[in-house]
Amino acid sequence: MIARRLVIRGRVQGVGYRDAMVAAARAAGAVGWVRNLRDGAVEALVQGDPETVERVVVWCRRGPPAATVAEVVTAPASIEPHDDFVRRASG
Repeated sequence: MIARRLVIRGRVQGVGYRDAMVAAARAAGAVGWVRNLRDGAVEALVQGDPETVERVVVWCRRGPPAATVAEVVTAPASIEPHDDFVRRASG
């Protein structure tokens, strides 16, 4: 299992990005979380096998139909104990 921290920038708040990402991550079999950041970005922790995580990262680059993704920054992260992919409160 690997973990990646993602920061997604662009028009990604107020367009259903987090809820759509929860659905996409669950469908891919990933675990972790997603939340809005105060600066207008979305942050996520995505965990799973490398192929699963990559599927979620690819989805994040396009997002839901109303989003306009300008950038997805990925970084290795520590594994956290999760058994689902959830939406968290803003950070």
